[in-house]
Amino acid sequence: MKSEKNIDLKLFTLIFIALFSLSTNPILCRMAMLSENTDAVSFTILRILSGAIFLLMIYYFRYKRIDLNLRKNWINPFMLFLYAITFSYSYVDMEAGVGTLILFASVQLSMILMAIFYKESLTFNKLFGIFIAFFGLVYLLYPSKEFSLSLFHAFLMIISGIAWAFYTVLGKKSTNAFFSTTDNFFKATIFTVIFALFFIDSLSFDAFTLFLAIFSGVVTSALGYIIWYAVLPKIDILTASILQLLAPVIAICLGILFLDETLSFELFVSTFLILLGIFISSIKKTQKKV
Repeated sequence: MKSEKNIDLKLFTLIFIALFSLSTNPILCRMAMLSENTDAVSFTILRILSGAIFLLMIYYFRYKRIDLNLRKNWINPFMLFLYAITFSYSYVDMEAGVGTLILFASVQLSMILMAIFYKESLTFNKLFGIFIAFFGLVYLLYPSKEFSLSLFHAFLMIISGIAWAFYTVLGKKSTNAFFSTTDNFFKATIFTVIFALFFIDSLSFDAFTLFLAIFSGVVTSALGYIIWYAVLPKIDILTASILQLLAPVIAICLGILFLDETLSFELFVSTFLILLGIFISSIKKTQKKV
């Protein structure tokens, strides 16, 4: 019993660290876009490139070699690139909290469809919890008549969420989180550089946005994704999608602290609904076991 509890506590800790990393990226990106000293392409290439360089260095110091599979595994890196570039473009004209809600709402729906495709069991607890949590997202997304949103940037965030959902589901097949993340970042850099060539004359950043991009690439992306890929094989697709609903809650709280976003009654209610939905979805039926 004690060993199982220790394992559960370790898994919970890793999940929280990974989700905190996922929640911090919107804050860093939005902060960079608000400074108006960088652009979406510059931020993305700095984020992906710094993450790739950091991972390759750590991998080399650990194994004294670089193992990259250039013949296989190009879908995961492309999904990582697609997620990152549409993510950055979305935050050019979108608040961090709202953007995170749209991102993980699309992640949630995409992963539910994938779970059905992979024939994972849909228990009543999971379905009911998903309904409550998603209702909490919708409630916050439309809090009042004064709410306004750029449909174009919302569409880009939806694409970003779908890409992240694929990246997450494909990550369940990973047997070595460190190698997989390093390989993904290196190849994602190739896609990012090719894309950036079309905007080579407009790339810009200053010391502050450079720091934000590198911190996002190294700490909250590279390290965070290693932990996330290490956790994924231990949980099913639906559980992963439900847990990711915590990310908008964390991001909104960080937005209040660092971006002066206000704490409203709607925010409080939706946060409660999301947490309630996660709790209900995570309840396991153990009474029928003999």
